[in-house]
Amino acid sequence: MLRLLPFVVATCTPAGLLLAACVFGGFWAGSAILAITVVVFGLDKIGRVAPVSKEDGQRLSVMLGVLHFVLLGTAAWAMNEPLPVLDKVLLVIGCGLYFGQISNSNAHELIHRADRWAFRLGAANYASLLFGHHTSAHRLVHHVHAATPKDPATARSGMSFWAYLPRTWAGSFRAGLKAERQRHGGTRWPAPYIGYVIGALVTVAAAYTLGGFSGMAGVIAIAVYAQTQLMLSDYVQHYGLERRVQADGSREAMGPQHSWNAPQWYSSAMMLNAPRHSAHHTRPNRAFPQLDLDADTMPMLPHSLPVMAVIALVPPLWRRMMDRRVAAWRAPLSEEDSVLVPVTP
Repeated sequence: MLRLLPFVVATCTPAGLLLAACVFGGFWAGSAILAITVVVFGLDKIGRVAPVSKEDGQRLSVMLGVLHFVLLGTAAWAMNEPLPVLDKVLLVIGCGLYFGQISNSNAHELIHRADRWAFRLGAANYASLLFGHHTSAHRLVHHVHAATPKDPATARSGMSFWAYLPRTWAGSFRAGLKAERQRHGGTRWPAPYIGYVIGALVTVAAAYTLGGFSGMAGVIAIAVYAQTQLMLSDYVQHYGLERRVQADGSREAMGPQHSWNAPQWYSSAMMLNAPRHSAHHTRPNRAFPQLDLDADTMPMLPHSLPVMAVIALVPPLWRRMMDRRVAAWRAPLSEEDSVLVPVTP
């Protein structure tokens, strides 16, 4: 269990600071944001890559999944309390960062669990962020079609994040719905999607009950910011890397070379090893402490995932930094592979 201590500290410290910010405001709101940004950046610079562990980590994931609702409800309540406007703005930003980087990573972990209650908890976490369809789109579409034009979550080389953002949100919603319809015999609105809508409505109603219109507006703002964080992660982790079309028209198997990774230890611990993305795609059911890194076979980002997400907001800077790296990983394609042209999805 001691091997999970970095994950516990990195994920729970910001949550504690945000809860304090909901109650007291002031110093605590700013501290929470610093803990998720500046402190993470600094610790990444002085630490080492965390080792692979045989730990399962499910107890921590379930605890974080429950903590998600405690923090979201407390934030809704705080929006209607007599806190300064600046404190409330900082609270929305801090919660958006927390839910987008930590709760998202944890919900992602839960929806890949075989345990049905863990899965449902992860799906409920996503639904409470008004993003429930990600549960279906991620498992049924992204993991099947990642690194191909059929995946709305994979950004083609040269595509800016701002062009990617509406495309991936709407495309993932439609693709996930189509996949669920196929699983449920063509039902127009399959049960999972009905559940996502109900979950979103319950969240908004609960936010209104706890914090009135201010609480409802605050939770919606937090959810939108958290969704943007999630889509930034997908953009960064799959930018420009594409599986080749083979002679028979099929795509090559998903391999370690088809996702971007980051080795920094503390941001990785905070995001439950989500930056070890190639290992996750190779074995989606492997628990987060068990994910490994191999710099020889896995493309590495020049900076940590949170830093690269910020850079992605500035397309010229992003392309200057990443396009040559994309080209280098695509360079091994030989001339005889040049017949492997993109096909219509």
